[in-house]
Amino acid sequence: MSARPQPTVRDLFPDAEESGVRIRQATLLSNNWYHLFRYEFDLRLTDGSWQGQVREAYDRGHGATVLLFNRERRTVILTRQFRLPAYASGDTDGWLLETAAGLLDADDPEAAIRREAIEETGYRIDRLKQVFNLFMSPGSVTERLHFFVGEYDPSDRPGRGGGADGENENIEVVEIGFDEALQMVRDGRIVDAKTVLLLYHARIEGLL
Repeated sequence: MSARPQPTVRDLFPDAEESGVRIRQATLLSNNWYHLFRYEFDLRLTDGSWQGQVREAYDRGHGATVLLFNRERRTVILTRQFRLPAYASGDTDGWLLETAAGLLDADDPEAAIRREAIEETGYRIDRLKQVFNLFMSPGSVTERLHFFVGEYDPSDRPGRGGGADGENENIEVVEIGFDEALQMVRDGRIVDAKTVLLLYHARIEGLL
């Protein structure tokens, strides 16, 4: 994957001062796959005064995720894959159960998640509903994640899933009962935030 072109401060914050922020300097710390910036800026406080601050933010683009569910079977489709940051935290073995997800790249959110569902799970989804559009880690990451739910048909699976060719993905596709998935949240076997949000959304909205 090639590095993304570096944006300018004006590109990133065209109306910054009007919103109470004066960006003094944006220093690119890393431009490997994505951008890590160090920002020096002034923030206008509620009393009208300005306060100097320094923060770092990671820009990896925006993404989308989907909970695939089947009402008749009362099942959901999740993926299991190794996540190095989770492993490095020391709290897990790094293998997480998750809803299918990926970056938007140049696609709109619905097109992107249809693509990711096919690549990761092999299932084609006819009808999708967007339910959230959330910042997942606003203290350090610029990404907004678009959340979808969609019903899958076990007979409509044109691919095997497992990830896109050439991206070194090692994804296991897991079909699991909805009640068991909720129990796995309760006992800590599912610890991925986007997955927990979508499972609880399905429970609250009575999707299953």
